[in-house]
Amino acid sequence: QVQLVESGGGLVQAGGSLTLSCAASGSIFSINTMGWYRQALGKQRELVGAILSGGSTAYADSIKGRFTISRDNAKNTVILQMNNLEPEDTAVYYCNLKTKRAGEPLYDYWGQGTQVTVSS
Repeated sequence: QVQLVESGGGLVQAGGSLTLSCAASGSIFSINTMGWYRQALGKQRELVGAILSGGSTAYADSIKGRFTISRDNAKNTVILQMNNLEPEDTAVYYCNLKTKRAGEPLYDYWGQGTQVTVSS
């Protein structure tokens, strides 16, 4: 079992910055990906960014150049630095962990979500 605890959401004006943090605890295997998804009101949940245990990253096109994802493997923590925020970034942001052992099924865990609101 894995627990994900998120922090750092809030209200910010357009052009501002926020940092989201997610700490994972529990049975985390060496093969894992940590990431952030978001879900705006009335829309489907979408990937914002993800980072593999080896450090490779992937980002949604809509946030490239504005958001940066990083991780601390020793602390099982993933950070999402969000700069130059836009009203369209308003959503509930969810931390996600995917982890597996070689040859076994993938386990998929979610945080409780943190609200990010960007005012114009």
